[in-house]
Amino acid sequence: MTDKFQNNINHLVEEFNFNGQKKFKLIILFGLLGDFDSFEYAINLKSFIDNNQDKNLDIFAIAIGNQNGKEKFCNFTGFRKENLIVVSDNKIHNNLQASTGLDIGLGGWINMLLMLSGINSLKTIKEVTRGYLGDRKAKQIYSEFDKIEVFKFLKFSGNSFRQVFGDGYLRPFELATFRLNNMNEIIKNWSDYILNEKYLPQRGASFLLNNKNQVIYKFFSNDVLGYSSNMRNPLGFLTDLIKE
Repeated sequence: MTDKFQNNINHLVEEFNFNGQKKFKLIILFGLLGDFDSFEYAINLKSFIDNNQDKNLDIFAIAIGNQNGKEKFCNFTGFRKENLIVVSDNKIHNNLQASTGLDIGLGGWINMLLMLSGINSLKTIKEVTRGYLGDRKAKQIYSEFDKIEVFKFLKFSGNSFRQVFGDGYLRPFELATFRLNNMNEIIKNWSDYILNEKYLPQRGASFLLNNKNQVIYKFFSNDVLGYSSNMRNPLGFLTDLIKE
């Protein structure tokens, strides 16, 4: 790791006052607030916190967006408002060497659609397919008591997954349903979540720092639906690294 990279991290911590009181801090670069990965990552982090797994960890995030989008994003995902900074462009992402995604010169929409089809985003098709087929090596999302509503006209409970597919793993259509619900929220509030469509391909990154603000883990996303090195257990790196 270069001194320049570490200096950029130190500057970021100072600029945004990311001075937590715990042993470790996780700094996340989301792309746009309305990116699929931003929503999914934030919801997983909320669950991580709800299960009291963050006792040694402060969590901060930066996303491209505005205050209206931030308000709706935090209300929907449960991510803490005080821990999310919104910025108007991707300068910070560039400084920290995050991938800008595909750019063929025809605008953000075309670039994003191509990435969703797997172009310059090789793992995306596999991840989309996993959402529909399920995954015996990943955890289930919904309990039998969860109430699920997609596009208002489709309402059912998590018990439907249990009755058809059983329990204890990521069932077929379960992850796809979860992502469809996130997509519905984004579409309904597009102008708030998508500050500028040219940033649709912008990918994110994660940096885990110790109590001296030294980066001890980093991950740069190159794919849509690829915000972790292990999408079967996206926050597994935290479980492994933030132990006492």
